[in-house]
Amino acid sequence: PIQRTAVNIHEVLEHVRRLAESGFARGVRFVELYDPSLPPVLGNRDMLVQVLLNLVKNAAEAVPEQGGEIMLSTAYQHGVRLAVSGSESRLHLPLVVTVQDNGSGIPDSLRPNLFDPFVTTKHNGKGLGLALVAKIIDDHGGLIEFDSQQRRTTFRLKLPMVEQGEGN
Repeated sequence: PIQRTAVNIHEVLEHVRRLAESGFARGVRFVELYDPSLPPVLGNRDMLVQVLLNLVKNAAEAVPEQGGEIMLSTAYQHGVRLAVSGSESRLHLPLVVTVQDNGSGIPDSLRPNLFDPFVTTKHNGKGLGLALVAKIIDDHGGLIEFDSQQRRTTFRLKLPMVEQGEGN
């Protein structure tokens, strides 16, 4: 099990954005739409940085050279519960973190296996980035979803929040 504490996801997103802007996403326009009332995520800060850095890096590589845009957003979504296999319990996943780009989209042929190891469209890619992202989000008890069409690909992370008495 991973060490999880209360994490301010906005601080993580800000850190990732600054790293990206000073390196691989120089020249890409970032748009931030954050819900300032969001409670802390129950998570591992370093692992969440790794997840978001990977998603932002993929987005930066997908956007056009001119007019490239990455939108980072957060929201609270009421009523999202995930059934835990092998038990009667349901996990409450109200925190939604979104990374969206205006790139060319994910090819239809890759979509069913997108989070599998060694699946990539990159010439020098190893295909481990999204597999690692999926594993880390799963280790957090969260969920990752994506939607892709021409000029808009969205990755949505659904994460648990800190409940009272947890993550301190």
